[in-house]
Amino acid sequence: METVLSGIRPTGNLHLGNYFGALKNFITMQNEYNCYFFIADLHSLTTHPTPENLQGNVRQILAEYLAAGLDPEKATIYVQSDVKEVIELYLYLNMNAYLGELERCTSFKDKIRQQPQNVNAGLLTYPTLMAADILIHRAAKVPVGKDQEQHLEMTRTFALRFNRMYKVDYFPEPQAFNFGKNLVKIPGLNGNGKMGKSEGEGNAIYLADSPEAIRKKVMKAKTDSGPTEPNQKKPEEIENLFHLMRAVSKPETVQYFDDLYNSCQIRYGDMKKQLAEDMIQFVAPFSEKIKAYVSDKDYLDKVAKLGADKARESAQKTIRDVREIIGFKAY
Repeated sequence: METVLSGIRPTGNLHLGNYFGALKNFITMQNEYNCYFFIADLHSLTTHPTPENLQGNVRQILAEYLAAGLDPEKATIYVQSDVKEVIELYLYLNMNAYLGELERCTSFKDKIRQQPQNVNAGLLTYPTLMAADILIHRAAKVPVGKDQEQHLEMTRTFALRFNRMYKVDYFPEPQAFNFGKNLVKIPGLNGNGKMGKSEGEGNAIYLADSPEAIRKKVMKAKTDSGPTEPNQKKPEEIENLFHLMRAVSKPETVQYFDDLYNSCQIRYGDMKKQLAEDMIQFVAPFSEKIKAYVSDKDYLDKVAKLGADKARESAQKTIRDVREIIGFKAY
């Protein structure tokens, strides 16, 4: 069974874009692959070196992913910092990563523009830490977005360089996991682009949002003055609203408002009120589960320990092999 690995940074809550995008596929994958899902608390230090509530954020993310359907009995769900072997492999990979290739990384260039007062070594070596996350389990497939494709290419470079330097065929070349037609892109509420926290707080509907927060966000969604001709093409911000409605509403509801639009009778206020109530109904089961998990610290600790034990079993084997290949004394 092939090994698949995916990371989650503890710096943002799950939103509908996450759920309809990669997460629904992750839930299917855990039945078909040897899956590792980790909460990347070490990665978060590159941009948040003094987090206010790191453990609380980790527990919240863990609760949200469990509520959404990840199963700790089927997949390995763990916190990155609980697996110290990742740090050891990170060190070894850094010894064979070159300054020039790290400085050319697009994400590094972007980050030093965004945070010129915090250009730390962790930012520079982010690709080697990501490579350590992947190679510690010798993962064959990694679900990544466009912004992470260069990092995955660098992981392949580091894996091949290790194999070549030590004359072994140990690390695989991990490939991007392409969901193809199964990857649904959910637009944001600001009228353009995808749903995400980076586009502003009001752009995303989170699984943990209260009904009041959802209504407030949806009613602020961007619209126009309405159609002036029957069956005219919908502008992007209006098509986005219909896209969101198709995700959470009944087909007959979508058809009702589509007919109103095509006959120039639509009232966007009514449509947004309906969309908000349908989103509230869709999110409610997740929200209740999230609250239950967050309040059960003992269970979350149990899940984290189970994941750490399973992840460390895999990681320890890799580190033993790597130390032997390099020439260090085994332990």
